[in-house]
Amino acid sequence: MSEHYQVALITGAGSGIGKACAIRFADAGVRVALTDINAQKLERTAAEIAASGGVAMQLIHDVSDEDSSQQVVKQVLAEWGQIDMLVANAGVQIAGSLLAATEQDWDTILAVNLKGVAYCCKAVIPAMQQQCAGAIVMVASINAVVGSAGMAIYDMSKAGLLGLMRNLAVEFGADGIRVNAISPGNTLTEFHLDPMIEKGITIDQINEMTKGYGLLGRVAKPAEIANAVHFLASDQSSFITGHNLIVDGGFSITGRA
Repeated sequence: MSEHYQVALITGAGSGIGKACAIRFADAGVRVALTDINAQKLERTAAEIAASGGVAMQLIHDVSDEDSSQQVVKQVLAEWGQIDMLVANAGVQIAGSLLAATEQDWDTILAVNLKGVAYCCKAVIPAMQQQCAGAIVMVASINAVVGSAGMAIYDMSKAGLLGLMRNLAVEFGADGIRVNAISPGNTLTEFHLDPMIEKGITIDQINEMTKGYGLLGRVAKPAEIANAVHFLASDQSSFITGHNLIVDGGFSITGRA
C-alpha cells in the first residue's frame, strides 16, 4: 500500500506568520515545501520542523518572478507528486501616504503582494485541477477591510488580494479547489521583535507596549494566525470557499488600537 500524505507549499516560510504556518502544518503531519528569498531563514525553519519529526523541503523562491513560481511547483511535484495546499503568505510592507509613494514603492508592493500571489496560484492550480482537489489560503491583512493612515499602497494591495481570492473561488470551485483568505490583525513577529530586542527592550516590556489592542487587549502571536490558516486549508473547512476570515482580536469592529 502506498503511503498517504498531504503536501503544502508555503511562501515566505522563513519567518513570521509563514514560519508559524510551516510548523503548524508539519505538526499536523503535512509535508511542507518551504519557500523564501532568504536561505538562512529557510534553513532555521526547516531545522525546527526536522527536530520535531516533520518533513520539509527548502526552495529559494522570488514570488515576484513568475518563472520562479513555476519552477518551485515543478520541483515540489517532482519530489512529492502533489500539492494539496498553497499558503500564499509572502509579502512586503512599505509605509507612506499616497502623496509620498514613489513609483518604486508601487512596483515593489504590487509585484510581491498582488502579482506574486497570482503567480503562485497560477502555478499550482493546474496540479490541483488534475487532482480534482486543493485548498488555497491567501494571507491578506486587516488593512484590506479597514482604513489605516500612512499605508496607501499596502492597503490597496491587500484589498486587491481579496478580489483575486473571490475570482479564483468562483472560477475553480467546480474543479474541487477552495480559495479563501485570512486577514490578520496586528501580529508580533520577528519583524517587530528583532529591532526592539536589539535596542535592549525585553519581551515583558514589548508585551506591555502592545497591551490594549482590539477587544482582547493584546496583539496576536504568529501561532494563533497559523491555526486559522491551517483550519482554512484543512478538510475541517471543506464547505468554505470565497471567504475572508478576519483574525484580529475584535479590532475591526471597534477600530480600537
